[in-house]
Amino acid sequence: MFEHEEIKELCSFEADIIKEIGEEKMEYPKLLISDELREEVDNLIRKDLDKALRIMDKLEKYAAIDKIKEDLVEKYTEENKDLETDELEELKVKVIRIFEAIEYELFRNITVLEHTRADGRKMTEIRPISTDIDLLPRTHGSALFTRGQTQSLSVTTLGALGEHQILDGLDIETEKRFMLHYNFPAFSVGETGRYGAPGRREIGHGALGERALAQVIPDEDAFPYTIRVVSEILESNGSSSQASICAGCMSLMAAGVPIKAPVAGIAMGLITAGDEYTILTDIQGMEDHLGDMDFKVAGTREGICALQMDIKIKGVTKEILEKALNQAHDARMEILDKMEATIKEPRKEVSKYAPKTLTFMINPNKIKDVIGKGGEMITKIILEASNVDSVTDINAVKVDLEDDGRVIIYHTDKEIIDKTAEMIKDIVREAEVGKIYNAKVVKIEDFGCFVQIWPGCEGLVHISALARERVKKVEDVVKLGDEILVKCLGYDKKGRLNFSRKEALGDNKEIEKKEKEEK
Repeated sequence: MFEHEEIKELCSFEADIIKEIGEEKMEYPKLLISDELREEVDNLIRKDLDKALRIMDKLEKYAAIDKIKEDLVEKYTEENKDLETDELEELKVKVIRIFEAIEYELFRNITVLEHTRADGRKMTEIRPISTDIDLLPRTHGSALFTRGQTQSLSVTTLGALGEHQILDGLDIETEKRFMLHYNFPAFSVGETGRYGAPGRREIGHGALGERALAQVIPDEDAFPYTIRVVSEILESNGSSSQASICAGCMSLMAAGVPIKAPVAGIAMGLITAGDEYTILTDIQGMEDHLGDMDFKVAGTREGICALQMDIKIKGVTKEILEKALNQAHDARMEILDKMEATIKEPRKEVSKYAPKTLTFMINPNKIKDVIGKGGEMITKIILEASNVDSVTDINAVKVDLEDDGRVIIYHTDKEIIDKTAEMIKDIVREAEVGKIYNAKVVKIEDFGCFVQIWPGCEGLVHISALARERVKKVEDVVKLGDEILVKCLGYDKKGRLNFSRKEALGDNKEIEKKEKEEK
């Protein structure tokens, strides 16, 4: 209502412009229908159409209505086949317009004046709900939500952060780690048809469902995954976008996504007849098609996550909006009770088929060492840790390296994750100056030997630092493969790591004696 006051000012501004320009609206030819024709069609179909509108089953109801319309058009076509083609087509349009007007009037009278809904429900009554999870055992999370003749099967899939969706647009945001896709196959409404690119319906409903659930998705620090929810509409008779939210929420919890709170959605309707009106809870297809409002409300027990309203009248009053929101709140609580009876909270662990994660920090300056020249080092780590021949192998471990030094490792096998982490830590681990290490001799030169204190960390022990006495030849003290104690001296001006065996031994004669005996 606060925004409404601001909108009034904008409308006033627009009205001033219209008044100043003073353009008259363009005249166009109108289709005029005589009262005699209206009365004639009314007498032919009113009784049968009223009976058809009271049929409870959706497909049976639609079939009966279509039959009345087809018979009506056929009757006027046969009786007036002597007319010119254009005149006959115009007559058919008039007959169909009258039919639709009568259908519209009857439906509204049944709902508002008789307080009877198309399927016999009360105005605030929700269609029967059933819920289930884990129907698809191999997926990371799955749930089925059925409300009346609307049914959504939602599947949650977890992937590495690096598998996020890249947004190639003009906005500042360049990537998205949570997405909801909505599929509406023709068979869900008893039809056949070809499958092509997503249409306005699929994109719009998917965006609404995604916005509702995005409010409770944990941030990537708490849950470092890319999350994709796909809603497959198996049957539809209104409110399939809200069923997608309910099923999607349950599949997220079944997948072990630690959402902040469960989310449910409901579609509210409005039917007006003169000064009278009725607000409907959980509208179905015909109530949306012939009604005045489709008001979708999705949220948690604490508040609303997403709204969307379509109206066919000039506007709604504060009273209508307030009443609709209150009815939507009560309905949402009832739906959440049904959902939580099946799954109350997110599972503590992700599915055994979903990738497990391990996150730790490294020095950002060491990222280049982990990647290696042309990705050589990270490729080697992935292949060795996973025991595969290609980094694109389905069983290969996934490693995400963030600019801030965060390392995230994904795999279904925890042992492989731990092995990968150890290999990375060996590369980025830094030797402490003054600390003594057990090192392995990996290379011998005339001026000294190179030793490895762990894989990826090597340094030089100069010939002068091999022993307390003067050493003429490196091989007199060590040979390839020997394990010796060394003390870290730090990095020289060229950035090379240096060690000293002499300082590690110090005055410890026993260690020196033991080394000589082993030789």
